[in-house]
Amino acid sequence: MLFDLRRKTDVLHLLTFMVVLALPALVSFNSMTQLEAIQKNGQLRVATRNTPSSYFIDKGQPAGFEYELAQAFAEHIDVELELLVPDTITGLFEAVKLRDAHLAAAGINISETRSDLYQFSVPYSMSTSTVIYRETRGKKAPKTTADLVGKELLILADSIQSEQLNAIKESDYPELAWHETDELTSTDILDQVFNKNVDYAIVDSTIFESQSSFYPGLKKAFTIGQAQPMAWVLSPNQDGSIRRAVNKFLQLPETKTLITQLKKKYFERRNPLNYFDTVTFRRDMETRLPKLEQYFYMAEQETDIDWLLLASVAYQESHWKADAVSPTGVKGIMMLTRAAAKEVGVTDRTDPIQSIMGGAKYLTIVKAKIPERIPEPDRTWFALAGYNVGFGHLEDARVLAQRADKNPDSWKDVRQFLPLLSKARYFKTVKHGYARGQEPVQYVSNIQKYIELLKWEKQIAAIRRAREEAAKAEQEDELEPATLLELDDIPSAL
Repeated sequence: MLFDLRRKTDVLHLLTFMVVLALPALVSFNSMTQLEAIQKNGQLRVATRNTPSSYFIDKGQPAGFEYELAQAFAEHIDVELELLVPDTITGLFEAVKLRDAHLAAAGINISETRSDLYQFSVPYSMSTSTVIYRETRGKKAPKTTADLVGKELLILADSIQSEQLNAIKESDYPELAWHETDELTSTDILDQVFNKNVDYAIVDSTIFESQSSFYPGLKKAFTIGQAQPMAWVLSPNQDGSIRRAVNKFLQLPETKTLITQLKKKYFERRNPLNYFDTVTFRRDMETRLPKLEQYFYMAEQETDIDWLLLASVAYQESHWKADAVSPTGVKGIMMLTRAAAKEVGVTDRTDPIQSIMGGAKYLTIVKAKIPERIPEPDRTWFALAGYNVGFGHLEDARVLAQRADKNPDSWKDVRQFLPLLSKARYFKTVKHGYARGQEPVQYVSNIQKYIELLKWEKQIAAIRRAREEAAKAEQEDELEPATLLELDDIPSAL
């Protein structure tokens, strides 16, 4: 009995001693701010959306306005960025509410309703809700909210536009109706208007302005409500340390400069083609490219030339028509001459596989004629220009550039002098004489335009595919609605 009492006493002393030892650590842990906890853990969890304006994969690498800004903040507080990619706008707020994410960054507008439930950072941009319609002959553009009544109107579910329309319906237009979707992105919604599946849409002005040139015929009608600030979303139950750090970061001069650069990079993108070219290109992408795309991939593996470049050259040459024939006798997808086809072993120029593989091999031969000191992508533009007009004429244009104290190894400089080869006062002073120098400039310009449009369309397609796969997996109980995605799990946009 005495032994048991002593033993219990010893155990009690031991426990007391352990608690005393642990007390400083417990006190230290409890006094740690949430920002310090994030820094100690080494990870900042950010919820965003898989859209062209927020986050996507470009050539195997993460990109997007919100991604780059969040990455800069993570580096600012010296931690790694970890992304949470919900499928819906509601999922963004739930991720913050449930503490799955420290903040949400996805071009979210501040509103009174949202401010009652969440904290926001200082604003970093402004946007307005804009009514979008497709310009159609004989159909008047909507001018006021009254013109939306009785029409098919589409918006994002749980968006700022939803709040604004509900307020308008309650105050002035009880008969106003619309459809909300959480299955589409803003880009998909613009598609719906462009394809005349709905009459109108209301989207964020920033989104529309960044993508409008890719939707010829879509126009802004009028705005709904006042301009709204955009900010990052944080939980109201935090100690304020994260919000203070975010606000300090967003107000730094270097961050403001970064935001300006990112806006230019992601929101000032312009479709280089005109209305009719864009409509034709999209149609050909849907009907012709799918049959050929695998061959361009194969040619890239064989020659290490980007398939986007090969596909763009092919479109410039033949509009992806396997039976294309020019008056001068060149044939096929890549419009090879007899001599070029023989040089690369093509026996049937109208065979798509042979033509594409042969064209890729011939392009490597063409590039070999350009000095290796010229860096990419200029070396490729020189190669294409030389192929189009002749390498002698290209050299003449480089001579003219050098005479004018310009850089003969810069395509930006040399392309200004190629058109001068059609003017006697210039072509008489160079070795190879007259040339229609504007043609290679236009030739390269067109290919550059097709590359940009292909990138855009493939990027949008990849985002849609990722969303469809996530939705399918969720239905099969393989994926939670807001699942943490590793960057490598997102399919490449290109």
